[in-house]
Amino acid sequence: MTFETSLELLKFHNVAYTIYALLIVSVIAWFAYNLTRKEKARPLVRIPFYGYIAFLVAGGVGHHIFTYNTIPWVAEDIMRDEIKADRIYHIEVSQHQWKLPKEPMRIKEGQKVRFDVSSDDLTYGFGLLRKDGSLVMQMQVIPLYKNDLLWTFHECGTFDLVSTEYSGPDQYDSDTGKDRMLIRDAFTVECAHDKLAKK
Repeated sequence: MTFETSLELLKFHNVAYTIYALLIVSVIAWFAYNLTRKEKARPLVRIPFYGYIAFLVAGGVGHHIFTYNTIPWVAEDIMRDEIKADRIYHIEVSQHQWKLPKEPMRIKEGQKVRFDVSSDDLTYGFGLLRKDGSLVMQMQVIPLYKNDLLWTFHECGTFDLVSTEYSGPDQYDSDTGKDRMLIRDAFTVECAHDKLAKK
């Protein structure tokens, strides 16, 4: 099983952790039930209980071992020196303003992109958001350091750019309170095979 987007991974984790939490609650309920009983639990009853606890521990650890390598950006990040990006975008940020490339940032679904982002003054965040406000990806942009992120886009649509790191009150307009670092429709991923864009 592989997950192409963070939304797919989040849906899977929501189901898995809900089931796991209910199993943990069942242990607490069983413990509470035995506290109210007048007779003590017999030794034979303890064997299934400890087996159940061992199952929960193995299930929790196994879940993380199973999913850590199915996250698409993990292998890509480890092997990034061997991966050639289809497009490279150089972006600068200073005084709470983005300086984007002159040409529109537009790629095709499935292409690999490297974002090289530099800051001259403060620590910012570089994040792309879906139209529903959910986060596609992000990285910290530390001043005077090389900050780059390699990403394969498995979903199409138009994404907004925002600083995901609070960089002081100047990030917001003093009159309207709007985020000065939010750029609508900053990045576009064209659908492959005429697939409908995700909204």
